[in-house]
Amino acid sequence: MIFKILFRTALFYILLIFSYKIMGKRELGELGIFDFAISILISQLIAISIENYKDPILYTLLPLFILIFFQVLLSFITLKNKKIRDFIDGVESIIILNGKINFKEMTKQRYSLSDLLNQLRDKDIRSIEEVDFAILESNGKLSVFKKDDKDKDVFPLPLIVDGRIEEKNLKLINKDTVWLNKELKNKHLDLTDVFYLFFKNDQTYYIKRSSIN
Repeated sequence: MIFKILFRTALFYILLIFSYKIMGKRELGELGIFDFAISILISQLIAISIENYKDPILYTLLPLFILIFFQVLLSFITLKNKKIRDFIDGVESIIILNGKINFKEMTKQRYSLSDLLNQLRDKDIRSIEEVDFAILESNGKLSVFKKDDKDKDVFPLPLIVDGRIEEKNLKLINKDTVWLNKELKNKHLDLTDVFYLFFKNDQTYYIKRSSIN
């Protein structure tokens, strides 16, 4: 009995490390909903298998490998398809813009004023008046740019990400797709050529897709 428990514990420890190597490196705080669910299921499977050591180990190994397969498959799909990636992992939201709270976006994200104040206090910020920009990241963390930051005037706002236009961000700078297409034309670019384009200091900067291949 003791040998079986020790064997399964050691085996699943090795498999767990191997599994997370396959699934990719992400910090615990950066896990998406699907990643978190997979982690919970894997840990539960391992705990049940060690507790029920009399059951065939295949009962655990088979669902474990199926979960890993689905995780790797979904990671590949989300890497190739931004719509699915946004649906699974979520997208960042601008909560404070130019010192003003975006209550409409807060309501959409079900993010309360208390949540905002709590996260600002965690960053040693006493008042909303100190904040120039605040972005609620897809993992729930709040990124803050203070008004007294030396780099506050160079806050980069992504307009194209992986060849997809971020229309919400265009509206924030009072621009539209017509303006963006003119920018691309002036730079002799097509939308499909652009991997990442951002706006700062009233100018656009870009990374071509060919430069990352």
